[in-house]
Amino acid sequence: MKIHVLTLFPEMFAPVTTCSMLGRAGEKGILNIDLINIRDYSNDKHNKADDTPFGGGVGMVMLADPIFGALQSIGPVQEVKKKRILYMSPRGKQLDQSMIENLVTEEELVILCGHYEGVDQRVLDYWDMEEVTIGDYILTGGELPAMVLIDAVSRFIPGVLGTQESATDESIYSGLLECDQYTKPREYAGMLAPEVLWSGNHKLIHLWQFENALRLTRERRPDLFAAWLEKGQAMTKEEKKILEKILSAG
Repeated sequence: MKIHVLTLFPEMFAPVTTCSMLGRAGEKGILNIDLINIRDYSNDKHNKADDTPFGGGVGMVMLADPIFGALQSIGPVQEVKKKRILYMSPRGKQLDQSMIENLVTEEELVILCGHYEGVDQRVLDYWDMEEVTIGDYILTGGELPAMVLIDAVSRFIPGVLGTQESATDESIYSGLLECDQYTKPREYAGMLAPEVLWSGNHKLIHLWQFENALRLTRERRPDLFAAWLEKGQAMTKEEKKILEKILSAG
């Protein structure tokens, strides 16, 4: 997948896109992050990319012209318009599992990182951009949300993770929060890891993990727990007994 990122601060991305799994995916040619500095397309001698808003108000608004130039650097206008163009915006649609699974089917994505009070609305209208948010809070710019989106989408690209199961078995994607995790040594600071986890009995280990995930989800994310129940999950007899025990606990 190729992802074009339009930003005023391209230097912010290197620590994320060149390290760990994303860095290795880039080295393998699985993921191509194209960072485009919007200021490079400013017609102002000082590379100005913002101005005061019409109608007054505090803050600045990103100018349309440099953003148009940055988008046109990707290719002919009509070709760029055929691509999925996202604008990271606090008023956008919430990034969730469904959107991530939809985005990963694209061969190319274009992401515009807003800043200041936002961008000239004519940019969004002309390029038919989708506004996307990662949560109901305000950040200083769209760079961090863009990194979150890139990381979340990249995990589902074949070859980025060791196995595809790693992407789908994680917390949230399975419908339940991830169970508690332990590693060596068995005892640390006077605390023992659950004995069942080193028992070698894979069936008992699975049931322990299932029960732990159910309890955590019901306690911390009752909304996810309710949604999981509503889907009518296929379960073994042992799993059904565990669920009944948790539900009867009140």
